[in-house]
Amino acid sequence: MSMDDRVTLRRFLRRPEVERVTGLGRSAIYSKMANNEFPKPVPLSGGAVGWIDTEIADWQQQRIFARDGAKK
Repeated sequence: MSMDDRVTLRRFLRRPEVERVTGLGRSAIYSKMANNEFPKPVPLSGGAVGWIDTEIADWQQQRIFARDGAKK
């Protein structure tokens, strides 16, 4: 495998951690996902899912930008 073929590793966050870092509850997360306002999880194994850490960080940054952009 060459350097160009390497995949950058991402961390999967389980729902309780997503709730902690976003301040959203379970129902709010799933409601926002249904409205395409929040990243969708990745199937991991069986019924387990995880959210990609960078996608959650991007969502947080978008929320901050929306807040700060509204002030201008």
